[in-house]
Amino acid sequence: MIRIQLLQLLATTAIFSIAYSYEKEMTVYIDAGRNECFYHPVRNSETIDIEYQVIDGGHGDLDISFSLLDPIGLVIVSDYKKPENIHRHEANKAGDYRFCFDNTFSSYNRKTVFFELIIEQEGKSAFDDDWDTASTAKTAEELYDIQVHEILEYVGRVHMQMARAHQILNMLRSNEARDRNLAEANYSKVNLWSLFQICSMISVGLLQVFMVRSIFDTNTRMSSFWKKMGL
Repeated sequence: MIRIQLLQLLATTAIFSIAYSYEKEMTVYIDAGRNECFYHPVRNSETIDIEYQVIDGGHGDLDISFSLLDPIGLVIVSDYKKPENIHRHEANKAGDYRFCFDNTFSSYNRKTVFFELIIEQEGKSAFDDDWDTASTAKTAEELYDIQVHEILEYVGRVHMQMARAHQILNMLRSNEARDRNLAEANYSKVNLWSLFQICSMISVGLLQVFMVRSIFDTNTRMSSFWKKMGL
């Protein structure tokens, strides 16, 4: 029983030592002419993984400018007017990192941006040194510990792959939202343009009827006008 509880404790520790330490998904609105920034603390040697996508551009293009800055304000990566992108950076400074979405180039259109931020903590577990020393042992007890360690590593890799699959599914969902917004915007434009054409056709038809009737009606001002014009 004690060995089973120890195995469960080691599994939990191993998973959390190699799994993602932070994961956040957000959908934000960036108004026209605005630059919105978000902050998150990152420790040294942690990996920043950020993926963003513009899912609605109002009535404009699906693009946004993005920049990632370190704690002292130096620009790490910078994108100008892109619909989507993925960035991965290993932090070499500890502090608050800044993630900015810039829509100042747009005068009227508000942008809807979906992004996912993952702070991946890579480091050895507290039991790694024990596994390194146990790998050279040949006793049954130490071989058992080595096998447990291999199982824990396998479980940790499965957990990381599941987290990555979850991230891909979220991005597919944002793609679907962007395509739906585009379809709805195009549908509205087609309906508006069709309504304008129908109104124009009706107006032109009524004008033609009025002009033809005025030519043959001799008791109206329009008929006098047509006589003066020689018609």
